[in-house]
Amino acid sequence: MKPLTDSTTGQAPADPAATDDVLATQPIGYWSGLAHTAVTRQLRDAMARIDVTQPQYWVLNRVNGGPAAPSREEVVTQLTPLAYGPHEIARVVDQLLHRGWLLIDAGQRLRLTGTGEAARKRLRELVTELRAVVHEGISDEEYVTALKVLRTMIANVEGHADL
Repeated sequence: MKPLTDSTTGQAPADPAATDDVLATQPIGYWSGLAHTAVTRQLRDAMARIDVTQPQYWVLNRVNGGPAAPSREEVVTQLTPLAYGPHEIARVVDQLLHRGWLLIDAGQRLRLTGTGEAARKRLRELVTELRAVVHEGISDEEYVTALKVLRTMIANVEGHADL
């Protein structure tokens, strides 16, 4: 089998104590998984302290974002790929309707109530605060580079699904 790259860097077992000189040998799945878990836990814990879930925030943003109010089905279809299971977003819509943060208008479109918009704004402030913590010591240029690397890795994996 022909090597996929010209790189000769080998793969080492995941090591949370890896020093800088061996980081290039560390598995991206391990490190990206740890980053995902840590950031998601921080976000969800902070939201739980104000009795909100991350999926509720997604729905509030989706209902608010866009030139036209979405239908329930549109919100469910668009957000289900992010959710933990096919029914989570539909349940979240029901929770937000029950809470009075959403309403369904005469055209069967979802809209934020005044209370829902206030909650969305408060959550946006919270997420901005948490983002500052996550990005502490990381320049915008470093962040963009990291995301570009991750996008390239995703494209590489998707382009070699037959391996």
